[in-house]
Amino acid sequence: MNGDYLQVVDADALDRRICELGASISEDYAGRNPVLVGVLKGCVPFLPDLIRCIEEPHEVDFLLLTRFGSKGRVAVSMDTAISLEGRHVLLVEDIVDTGLTLSALRRNLEVRRPASLNTVALLDKVPRRIVDVPLEYRGFEIGDEFLLGYGLDWDGRYRNLPGLWAVMDMERLHDLHETLPDVVFPGSDGVDAPQ
Repeated sequence: MNGDYLQVVDADALDRRICELGASISEDYAGRNPVLVGVLKGCVPFLPDLIRCIEEPHEVDFLLLTRFGSKGRVAVSMDTAISLEGRHVLLVEDIVDTGLTLSALRRNLEVRRPASLNTVALLDKVPRRIVDVPLEYRGFEIGDEFLLGYGLDWDGRYRNLPGLWAVMDMERLHDLHETLPDVVFPGSDGVDAPQ
């Protein structure tokens, strides 16, 4: 272990919890053929692992959100190809923190008149919540730490790390981020380690 990073959830624990979520979703959506809508880009590792654990028939689509302006307004920059009207929709998020983005997204989708609209999030960052949003399925409740790996990034990097890693000192991250692959992939000398 390195004092600059701490693994908070390992790959095995992620696999177990995602399969538990998949089993719950399979039971709750039996016979309903839901549309799982992955919110890019953070859902990329989570969504494929989740759908492999869902035994009921379902469809998958994606959307991409963009923040703009000083108030951090959210816009849909890539929309779903599947019509969501009358469908059972399950949003797939990597992390919910303030709730502002999810709240805006849910408002956007509710006007499309889905039969139901629920959310599954791998991580629920409760201490940062500003807006109370429904979160029907969650993998892990976490604190206010900054996490990397399994879809979570810093400056577009480290989404590929196995497990979830807490950064212990954000002020030092800019100077230390090159050492993270050595911690996660020991013996790789950092040159060929994925980044």
